[in-house]
Amino acid sequence: MLEKPDLRDEEIFTCLHAGYGMAVAQVAFLPLGADQNTAVYQVVADDGTPYFLKLRKGVFDETSVALPRFLSDQGIKPIIAPLPTKTGQLRADVDAFKAILYPFVDGRDGYDIALSARQWREFGAALKQIHTLDVPATLTNAIRRETYAPRWRETVRMFLGGLDAVVDDPVTVELVAFLQAKRDEILFLVQRAETLAYSLQRHPPELVLCHSDLHAGNILIGEDGAFYIVDWDDPILAPKERDLMFIGGAQGFISRGVEEEERLFYRGYGQTEIDPVALAYYRYARIVEDLAIYCEELLLTTEGGEDRAQSLHYVKSNFLPGGTIDMARRSDQVPQYSTA
Repeated sequence: MLEKPDLRDEEIFTCLHAGYGMAVAQVAFLPLGADQNTAVYQVVADDGTPYFLKLRKGVFDETSVALPRFLSDQGIKPIIAPLPTKTGQLRADVDAFKAILYPFVDGRDGYDIALSARQWREFGAALKQIHTLDVPATLTNAIRRETYAPRWRETVRMFLGGLDAVVDDPVTVELVAFLQAKRDEILFLVQRAETLAYSLQRHPPELVLCHSDLHAGNILIGEDGAFYIVDWDDPILAPKERDLMFIGGAQGFISRGVEEEERLFYRGYGQTEIDPVALAYYRYARIVEDLAIYCEELLLTTEGGEDRAQSLHYVKSNFLPGGTIDMARRSDQVPQYSTA
């Protein structure tokens, strides 16, 4: 969220004092992220200790806080666990938001800083730990499972069928024109995702715990060089390719080519057989999902302020040379391969 939500700072002070017993000296909104339902702040307690506060509105899944707490407790170092309230809960309430408090890590995400060779290996090693971890049923029973559902494909088709609707603001006008120009290409993406989904439904791969959203913005590099995987809002039990699609998938990591990105990551992850059908499906499906979500944000409402222009930029970036669409097509053309 790029614009500060309609929430008084005093309400945040009261929430943190009541929930965490914290006397707050300062709170500062951070204009970060593409999620219009999530606002983040830096909070400084009166003893000078900094914290990271995440405010989440809309549907809230308790697993999004319980799972990173569990992963951290298992010794997976790149996980920043949420802090408990005075009653042991992992979140508090403030107005329409759920408030989650974390230790503050001073650093930059993968959009802003290039991961070193060591950090890429750490990324791979940490993800392998996550994919092979024995997660208790108390958590897995609450985590959604992959079904290859057609929801986002149907949503995109619906929007493409109604692009002559009346529009109200410049961002919407520009998006409609762009979608009209790219209509045939988008329909190909939807159809290809659907074909691959049917194939995976007929021959389901093994399901593992996946983060599901490992783009560069969810990789945090501390000022001390420490590596972190953040934002566990939407975990899923899915084929490992659900996460592996981000590696070499044009997902915002800078300064390295596709081959080097993959080579360094898999040095940490280790040898594994990658299902090209699953990899291609998830790359197409991710593009389709993003298009659907941004269409909902930009075509069904004029709300969002500065976030609207950023969302339009994200839509267009998929179609750039070397972008996510090119990488999806690339993975759709290779035979099954090993990372050995």
